[in-house]
Amino acid sequence: MTSYRQELEKYRDIDEDKILQELSAEELAQLDMELMEMDPENMMLPAGMRQRDQTQKSPTGPLDREALLQHLEKQALEAGERDDLVPFTGEKKGKPFVPKNPTREIPREEQITLEPELEEALANATEAEMCDIAAILGMYTLMSNKQYYDAICSGTISNTEGINSVVKPDKYKPVPDEPPNPTNVEETLRQIQANEAALEDVNLNNIKDIPISTLKAICEAMKTNTHVKKLSLVATRSNDPVASAVAEMLMENKTLQSLNIESNFITSVGMMSIIKAMYHNSTLSELKVDNQCQRLGDTVEMEMATMLEKCPSVVRFGYHFTQQGPRARAAIAITNNNELRRKQKKT
Repeated sequence: MTSYRQELEKYRDIDEDKILQELSAEELAQLDMELMEMDPENMMLPAGMRQRDQTQKSPTGPLDREALLQHLEKQALEAGERDDLVPFTGEKKGKPFVPKNPTREIPREEQITLEPELEEALANATEAEMCDIAAILGMYTLMSNKQYYDAICSGTISNTEGINSVVKPDKYKPVPDEPPNPTNVEETLRQIQANEAALEDVNLNNIKDIPISTLKAICEAMKTNTHVKKLSLVATRSNDPVASAVAEMLMENKTLQSLNIESNFITSVGMMSIIKAMYHNSTLSELKVDNQCQRLGDTVEMEMATMLEKCPSVVRFGYHFTQQGPRARAAIAITNNNELRRKQKKT
């Protein structure tokens, strides 16, 4: 380290201006070229900024494109062709190709002789009929899968083209969209509030424009309703306030047997209130809460399993558990509840 510092000491008092004054014009030009900053990798820059100008020849004049093309064409015509390393003579070398397994003639004793009627039928059969016959005889390698199964499953000539025909896809059969739910929400709410005996099944599935206040009013009316046995609110954009109203309804309603609130925006807080309300309900036998907007969490799943163990009235529960422990407990609880229901029916 000390020797390196001593080497640098002799360059400390150098006079750069004096050195530059002593350089010749050629040396200054060379120094300027070396210090010029270039970026050869940047394709966005023009050529003059990607490489140094090393042309020493003075320009002869403006660019004449036609003259340049004529000069290049003249050079190409005057340049001689390169000789081949091995000249082509056209001589054939080697032995001619002879197939190893020529077509073998079938011996007379191995030839199959058909009855004259069959010979005539096969001779006059069309390509489509031959395709069906091959399918019936099990020669599925001669045709496509569609041709084979069409011939097997149909009692008539189903192949309209021959064996060597182009495979075509099945025609697309458009499936019509599911019709919208025709339920009149306002009329249904009025019937629930009036406790009409004719209304036993309330289906509001896939109605996206139901206000939250209307959904809460339906739950409020269900507290005192004694005829509705099935309530379905699938894909109605229900959220936690609606879940709280559903929980209050479950604590007071003693008639409802089936509740479906799948595919909504209920979080773990709202779902927990519904699960805890089930401890105070002894009539609901079916509850579906799957496919919410977000994962409900392990705590809610454990509470679901505990609820199923303590509520023997629930025999059908719709939810996809993500943890093995709650899933196993829920499966055992549902089995026990169904067995208890079966014994009660016998007695």
